Amino acid sequence: MTTPDRPFLDVESSISGQRWEERMSRTQAGQAEAMRERHSIPELVARVLAARDVTADEALGFLDPKLRDLMPDPSLLTGMDAAADRLVSAIAAKEPVAVFGDYDVDGATSSALLAAFLRNFDVPVEIYIPDRIFEGYGPNENAIRELAERGAKLLVTVDCGSTSHDALAVAKSLGLDAVVLDHHQVGDELPDVIALVNPNRQDDLSGQGHLCAAGVVFLTLVATQRAMRQQGKLPTDKPVDLMQSLDLVALGTVCDVVPLKGLNRAFVTRGIEVMQKQRNVGLAALARVARQDGPAAPWHLGFVLGPRINAGGRIGDAALGARLLTTSDPTEAEEIAQQLDTLNGERQNIETAMLAQAIDEAEAEIGFSEGPSVLVTESDTWHAGVVGLLASRLKDRFNRPTFAIAFDGRGRGQGSGRSIPGCDLGRTVRAAVDEGLLLKGGGHAMAAGITIERDKLGDFRAFMEERLCDDVATARLSRSVRIDGALSARGATVEMFDQLAAAGPFGAGHSQPLLAFPRHTLRFSDVVGKGHVRFSIGSADGAELRGISFRAVDTPLGDALLDGRGKVMHFAGTLSADFFRGTRRVQLRLVDVALAQ
Repeated sequence: MTTPDRPFLDVESSISGQRWEERMSRTQAGQAEAMRERHSIPELVARVLAARDVTADEALGFLDPKLRDLMPDPSLLTGMDAAADRLVSAIAAKEPVAVFGDYDVDGATSSALLAAFLRNFDVPVEIYIPDRIFEGYGPNENAIRELAERGAKLLVTVDCGSTSHDALAVAKSLGLDAVVLDHHQVGDELPDVIALVNPNRQDDLSGQGHLCAAGVVFLTLVATQRAMRQQGKLPTDKPVDLMQSLDLVALGTVCDVVPLKGLNRAFVTRGIEVMQKQRNVGLAALARVARQDGPAAPWHLGFVLGPRINAGGRIGDAALGARLLTTSDPTEAEEIAQQLDTLNGERQNIETAMLAQAIDEAEAEIGFSEGPSVLVTESDTWHAGVVGLLASRLKDRFNRPTFAIAFDGRGRGQGSGRSIPGCDLGRTVRAAVDEGLLLKGGGHAMAAGITIERDKLGDFRAFMEERLCDDVATARLSRSVRIDGALSARGATVEMFDQLAAAGPFGAGHSQPLLAFPRHTLRFSDVVGKGHVRFSIGSADGAELRGISFRAVDTPLGDALLDGRGKVMHFAGTLSADFFRGTRRVQLRLVDVALAQ
């Protein structure tokens, strides 16, 4: 095993300027050995688990997470019993309910979960998803008045509402009861509502702060159905099999990039099993339209289905995603899926044009120096629905927290920020709101959304620089690639991939295994798609492995691949499996390359 002071494969600085380090410590190596001896877990799988702080005692339960073992009592969440009681009353009285959701995947899945549950009991339900451009995030007064006028008696906000004091005050003044089901960070002051369930509120001690909104809604439905049974209000012929809705919970969990630990792992593992049965008509249609290869897997949720559902909220009709997930009509599902697929293609074209402009501006600002610690880019011509994706791409390229802001003709900007580990963007944005620099703002440590007036832009830049410069400097000094183990092209088989996949699902908080391929020859490379580089590498024994490096063109990584044919190098990346002409094959998704000494 590599010693802590010696880099993996002696790579002190890779093509992308990163140090390669062994992920597993000596203590973790002991746990990996114990897993092998006690449970016959394959060596590489044991290394992956141990390096993610899974002990030998926990290993078997971790590999097969059971929902019944990980489900908390929903009543542990502050406000849950009050929320469940109010929903029981609405069901018993058949009161019209308005579900107000966010315009992303988590909002769409949360809205669909709640609506399907209520409709099972013949409750009139309307889902309202705001327009990202014209209404912005969260409940707004005009929408609430409109919903009240249409007869709603109960308003339930999902994936939003925790900071919507003014809008929810309007709801109360109209006699509209409100329940908030959310997971975003929130301060001490809460809106005046019947119940606010948010595991990240200051007085919640449930320990479930890692849940996305879909997870919170699922727990709420469990609590509601339990309360109906206890109160004798659950029709014997109409109980809901909530386990069959875990496909939507899994989709929201993966796409909202919440940590895949504890209950979230069980949600995703069991949810994918449900999704593979294709019970949800809308999801099945979207998988067909998106040409999903093979049975549903975590990668499909995050990179195939999720972006298409998000496309409606970014550049089209924000309600399309929720409509797709709630329809039982195959024809309607096919039509909506086609619309979302088309919108996703348009979104990709918009993003490509915006990214080229943003890179030019960022490189001009950074120049030959290190540049600002926090990159703030803006334009009057950008689409506000795509700024989050733009910020993410720039953050990856320049390795620093980044904001992308789209200004309208009135000088008001809608922006999104993405951060790097060690820099809490959500907390800093909330501080900027307190300082009067932003009209609105909030989010998580790694992502935030803002609304800003143009005349505050300079002060906002200075504020973010002052607050985060030290954290960014520390984070960038420690930049490294953490390797789980070494493999050869010969060893990268479908069987090996399936063994590693058993340690999943992988995502936020439980990262994909990163494998090194030492001293392999770059046999082939060329450009494919929109800025990607495909390639193949060969080991000394003649075996070959195909690979791809996404968005690598015009980057040091892409240049090394396109100019390095025939060279012997070290390659690092993650394995994926796809279907090619009916046969599964393994592919390397490249993360980094280093010259072989």
